[in-house]
Amino acid sequence: DDRYRTDLFQVRRGEPLAVIRPASTEDVSKALAICYNHRQPVVTQGGMTGLVDGAVPVAGEIVLTLERMREVVEVDDVAGTLTVQAGIRLQEVQEIADENGFFFPLDIGARGSCTIGGNLATNAGGNRVIRYGMMRDLTLGLEVVLADGTLIDSRVKTIKNNTGYDLRHLFIGSEGTLGVITGAVLRLHPKPISQSVAFCGLESFSAVTDLLHHLRSRLSGTLSAFEVIWQNAYRAVIEHVPTVRAPLAPEFPYYVLVESLGGDSEADGDYFNTVLHDALEKDLVTDAVVARSRKEVDGIWAIRDGIPEALLALRPVINYDISIPLADMDAMARRVNETLDAAFPGHVTLDFGHIGDGNLHISTTVGEDTKNHQSQLDDIIYDLTEQLDGSISAEHGIGFLRRPFLGKSRSPQELSLMRSLKRALD
Repeated sequence: DDRYRTDLFQVRRGEPLAVIRPASTEDVSKALAICYNHRQPVVTQGGMTGLVDGAVPVAGEIVLTLERMREVVEVDDVAGTLTVQAGIRLQEVQEIADENGFFFPLDIGARGSCTIGGNLATNAGGNRVIRYGMMRDLTLGLEVVLADGTLIDSRVKTIKNNTGYDLRHLFIGSEGTLGVITGAVLRLHPKPISQSVAFCGLESFSAVTDLLHHLRSRLSGTLSAFEVIWQNAYRAVIEHVPTVRAPLAPEFPYYVLVESLGGDSEADGDYFNTVLHDALEKDLVTDAVVARSRKEVDGIWAIRDGIPEALLALRPVINYDISIPLADMDAMARRVNETLDAAFPGHVTLDFGHIGDGNLHISTTVGEDTKNHQSQLDDIIYDLTEQLDGSISAEHGIGFLRRPFLGKSRSPQELSLMRSLKRALD
């Protein structure tokens, strides 16, 4: 089956020696113990929606897919926790939380396909990090199987647990290199009573940062999303995603999707409108559309969710996911586009991101032979990232694609410590 050979963007294809489909943690433990005793390499797979080529097999590897491990172990209404197997999809977790009167805030465009195990392995971020944090902030405990089949069960439900090393953080973000995450205790949040969403057009990046400060100050802890879409990405969504309806004309250099989640169904919307009106009065926002219904909320979010679909239409595309200090973010986007203008006239580049937490996404295609120029494109993006003291990976991980550039964001001492941890657990 091709789904075990490549991932969403099909950068590389691999031929696995075999595919193992365990249904339980015990099955995973037995399989890994056998592979360990025969020195057989294994790659773990979830929903295959990653963007760094981390779950695609290398020739001769065995694929260990958790697609059958999708059970809900427990919903604890008192503790506000959800215990699940790692193969369950993110959207299922969101729906289960909602059905039980809670809210699981992690949200990414691949929600219908990506798995909780993959979210944990890559420390997924997404749209609401500005308020709720990364995946590691939404996880209380893990169940993990080590390379030799040893089971580590630390599925605790308590927030405070200072009994030595916090082992969950060793595996969250490790991309399957230290062990296979088979289960997790997830932290649920109270279900928001109100949701206010607006789509804004802005004339400058200084207005973008001023709007962020304005909303953080006025909306306090209810600001849950601040998604910035450059004009090039907005135009691409309108052109390539027929289901999206443009709420604003594509004439502004920057667009911001703002969301506030609150606890008062009557007052929150009025206050959100007041705060947004003040932003208009201060010339932070030039034009804005506020959602008045569930359908309009979904329509605005469809713009942000439509970017991956636009990128699929533009393939071959190379995607970059970087962290940059907020003050340098627009300069980064401009310098990248200026460099690409000179090196690859006619390139198509999309800029967008979770700017509230310093995450900029850059996706580019330079034509049918884009993959042949990946090395040059990587050097352009990552050299500029290093010059601005940024990170080469904000939320997608390292995988195979970014491994050669890890030294641009990590010191030799840090890399040495990582290798020591890998050797110890292998």
